[in-house]
Amino acid sequence: MAGIYIHIPFCKQRCTYCDFYKEIGSTDNQVDTFTDTLIQEIQLRKSYLNGDNIGTVYFGGGTPSVLNFNQFRRIFDEIHHVFNVDNDAEVTMEANPDDLTDAYLETLSSLPFNRLSIGIQSFNNKHLKIINRRHDAQQAKNAVINARKHGFQNISIDLIYALPGQTIEDWKKQLEEAFNLNVEHISAYGLTYEEGTALWKQRNKGLVKVTEDEVTLQMFNYMRLKMIEKGFESYEISNYAKPGFRSRHNSAYWQFVPYLGLGPSAHSFDGKSRQWNIASVQKYIQSISILKPSFEKEVLSEQDFYNDFIMVSLRTSDGISLADLKNRFGEELFDYCLQNADNQIKYGNLILNNNRLFLSDTGVHIANQVIIELMKTD
Repeated sequence: MAGIYIHIPFCKQRCTYCDFYKEIGSTDNQVDTFTDTLIQEIQLRKSYLNGDNIGTVYFGGGTPSVLNFNQFRRIFDEIHHVFNVDNDAEVTMEANPDDLTDAYLETLSSLPFNRLSIGIQSFNNKHLKIINRRHDAQQAKNAVINARKHGFQNISIDLIYALPGQTIEDWKKQLEEAFNLNVEHISAYGLTYEEGTALWKQRNKGLVKVTEDEVTLQMFNYMRLKMIEKGFESYEISNYAKPGFRSRHNSAYWQFVPYLGLGPSAHSFDGKSRQWNIASVQKYIQSISILKPSFEKEVLSEQDFYNDFIMVSLRTSDGISLADLKNRFGEELFDYCLQNADNQIKYGNLILNNNRLFLSDTGVHIANQVIIELMKTD
């Protein structure tokens, strides 16, 4: 099995926290030209996955919901023409709440999408304004309600906590709003101030009130308890799903399943190396037009694979399978991992159970530190 990720690099405005590659503002002609180029890239890179069946397709961004029905239809037609897509493939589209009108959802319902990931981020209008989101709280709720009305039975929403000036009480209200919508999946991320973003600059100038680490930890702990209480499983540090509704696409990433990334800045993985397309719409279009896709490539060493395996596995509820670790990397790295894990087990940050290593509740709070202890750096 393999996956396909498609990066749609257009946004209507710039969110203050976001450091993903995107272009602000686009005309219908520009999006049409981009669509033509994307279809050409699909043709050029059809051999990348070696004929593997496609189990997941994910449209991310940027804002995929800037595309119209005909643009999506053309992309899907080419994907199905070039690749063997499973009949039960998970097909996800990220969308902004304000784009999910009745008319737009009606067009989506006749396309192969069977999963929506809606970028709500907050139900608090004050916080939505701070991070420069286009929608308001009511539009966020309506987006989920309308998506359900148009037949979507697998809906995920994104939330951000530790927003500037946010209190634990406000975060509790945000979670209740989310639970009331009865979605199948919630991704919840602690705010990070990424270098170069508008929010990072505002923080450095003292223009926003940064949430204290202790409050952020309280928000995280409360969220994990409430998620379990509401029937969600914490299958990755930032991802919660009702039974049977884990993101198959993201889970495939974490299991090192090969995937093809299409569009500017999109990443690909073939099982041995990573590559990423140039992060410029203009240069992307130029390179594809002369049949020479522009990308950088990194061949992964055994140590790279080992470090990725540790980092990704420990963030999931499945943890590290010691049998898998030994089988993949041999005796030396297996012993190295266990030796470094020993102290973390003694400190109560890791749990060894049924031949698997897991982060404890304490370890989850300092996951990055624990992961670094197990990674090989020389």
